Amino acid sequence: MSEGQSLQRTPLYGCHLEAAARMVDFAGWEMPVQYAGVIEEHRAVRTAAGLFDVSHMGEVRVKGAGAEAFLQRLTPNDVSKLVPGRAHYSGLLTEQGTYIDDILIYRLAPEDFLVVVNASNAPRDFEWIAARAAGVPDVEVVNESDRYALLALQGPQAVSILAPLASPDVTGLKYYGFAQGTVDGVPALISRTGYTGEDGFELYLAPEDAPRVWRRLLDAGAVPAGLGARDTLRLEAAMALYGHEIDETTTPWEAGLGWVVKMDKGDFLGRDALAAQKGRGIPRKLVGFEVQGRGIARQGHTVVSEGGTVGAVTSGTWSPTFEKALGLAYVPPELAAVGTALAIDVRGRALPAVVVETPFYRRAR
Repeated sequence: MSEGQSLQRTPLYGCHLEAAARMVDFAGWEMPVQYAGVIEEHRAVRTAAGLFDVSHMGEVRVKGAGAEAFLQRLTPNDVSKLVPGRAHYSGLLTEQGTYIDDILIYRLAPEDFLVVVNASNAPRDFEWIAARAAGVPDVEVVNESDRYALLALQGPQAVSILAPLASPDVTGLKYYGFAQGTVDGVPALISRTGYTGEDGFELYLAPEDAPRVWRRLLDAGAVPAGLGARDTLRLEAAMALYGHEIDETTTPWEAGLGWVVKMDKGDFLGRDALAAQKGRGIPRKLVGFEVQGRGIARQGHTVVSEGGTVGAVTSGTWSPTFEKALGLAYVPPELAAVGTALAIDVRGRALPAVVVETPFYRRAR
């Protein structure tokens, strides 16, 4: 934040203070990093259910008769395959095929979409989308971030906690499906999505209704969880984080996100660059690694092999689930095979590591 600017607060700020959260500056928002502790909150999500405030995320409405065709040209995934009540993961890409952001697209109705973007990129993303819609007939782009509070209920007990409070019945809601309904009697968009590797839901609510629903879910057995646990959980699930695994220097091919790129759907922003890179081969690949012995690799630490720098760590942490240090890093393709020995330069000390399969964590189904 620049001097004199105040941090933004979500509608749940008072609830976080009630729960004795430790608050930090995150992308200009005053957000809870932990309550009881990162490890306890992480394990609560893996074994029971955690409740996160993610109201800082941005929401952009794209609607009109030309909305589908516009989003089809703007994003790499196939928007035409979405039916109302379904969402998918996608991206905003540059002409070079690199990431402006990763996004979710919800199809609310045949001519009505909700695009969910990262908090750190929300103003830029809205401007990016709106600028490319300027002059396009039958497309309206509206920043609706202030209309929504967003709660994420994640973990194996998420269904049993939410189902008695929700209408319609959420037990049969499919992954990446959503429904317009109510939670504890207030209107909500209920989405079976999340960022932890667990089953769960994301609840889009009016800001004034969010504190009531938050407290009701805690009363029903959810544990409040902060940004610290959110990061360790998503890393165990090897989910990309903007500014770490993806940014304006990385492509979906490099990041292992090629499954969102539908090259056969027709033209879209960045397609030519992605086709060219696929043809010549990617220069680097995102891999998972385990540290051998003591020490933790962090973002920015260099990866070395045979005495030379070959890559960089994008994310690293101590895993509460596996009780070992894990991380993600970009390395040349020839060093990406599972079992490859690497070393991480941690303040001049070579930390031995080995490439392992990702995701590190897969929930039982």
